[in-house]
Amino acid sequence: MSRLRILPAVRILPVVWIVLLAGLGNPAHAQQPPVQNIATDNPSPVVANQDCGSFLGARIEAQRNLEGDREALETGSLPKPTSSGAGVRPARIDLLRDLRSLDEAASRFTQCINGATAGSVTVPRSCSSEQILNFQMNHQGEMEREIPIMRISGDSAFFYEAGMTIDADGAPNAYHPDNTGLDDLANAGGPGHWEGLAKDNFGEPFVQGPGDPYPGYYVSATALTDRTKMLSDPARYVDATHVPYIVLPGGMARSIGMRPGDFSVVYNPRNGQSSYAIFGDVGPYDRIGEGSIALARNLGVHEDARNGGGRRGMMYLLFPGSGDGQPKTVSEISAAADRLLQAWGGIDLLTSCFKAPATQQVAGAN
Repeated sequence: MSRLRILPAVRILPVVWIVLLAGLGNPAHAQQPPVQNIATDNPSPVVANQDCGSFLGARIEAQRNLEGDREALETGSLPKPTSSGAGVRPARIDLLRDLRSLDEAASRFTQCINGATAGSVTVPRSCSSEQILNFQMNHQGEMEREIPIMRISGDSAFFYEAGMTIDADGAPNAYHPDNTGLDDLANAGGPGHWEGLAKDNFGEPFVQGPGDPYPGYYVSATALTDRTKMLSDPARYVDATHVPYIVLPGGMARSIGMRPGDFSVVYNPRNGQSSYAIFGDVGPYDRIGEGSIALARNLGVHEDARNGGGRRGMMYLLFPGSGDGQPKTVSEISAAADRLLQAWGGIDLLTSCFKAPATQQVAGAN
């Protein structure tokens, strides 16, 4: 799992509280309208002109919880369970949960100061983005580049710009014992540590038989699976040649709440082509920007798993918690991801987010 580099947190002092009540402090929060999809199950009402001290306290507590999880990610330890008015926080790291809680608390506090009512919500019409993580790409142990992981303030979707390595995993003809498959066998691991192949209880990879699509080829595995099928069945896994899917590092995915089966959209600004996709596989902890053969084809990217792909330029938009952990047909992926994209703001908003500078840096990763 990649480690997160902690950036100094801004602490709110009593003097700042006075300035905030005067409407002059922290303009990023004071001017930001309430945002959809961040409310808790039972949000407390906001009454105009009431004492806002309790909302400030909730905001400070949410900030501390976020800082605690960042520190835990840095040190590799688990955060201690804490009690609050909302109950007991579990001892696990979940940055998406922390960010939603902080957004909710900040929105309540801002509404209180401005004398707003609880029901007013506004969908953001322009990109006011903030950096959540700073993902460090490595190559042969050396830092290659840093990729900011962004979001629109108060929104649960994340986006970043990266290249695209081509993944053949899940295709029944991905790997062959003689290294004649779609991808180099070395990318599936090796004896004793096969990572891209389905294995038996002894760690030996399954080889397809006469009744399988490609007899003699290994059964290639993906993180997203159809659990109703056997481990040795090639149909259990997501076929890279037919299904557009993205690949994410496991640690980074967990930190922002992405699970296999969640949806995404990828856009290629060089040719204007875009594709809906599903989170289908988990890749190396220090690499980001990878997609299936079918995804590359949809985007007009050279789809050869051995020699294709591109180093930069793809725009990835991720929707954490949007799936049910199950594989989907291409039409189901398209329908679900399109609804999410349109509700979020569309491709035009995505491209504007990469033109606008980030307004706030929240955390870092390396």
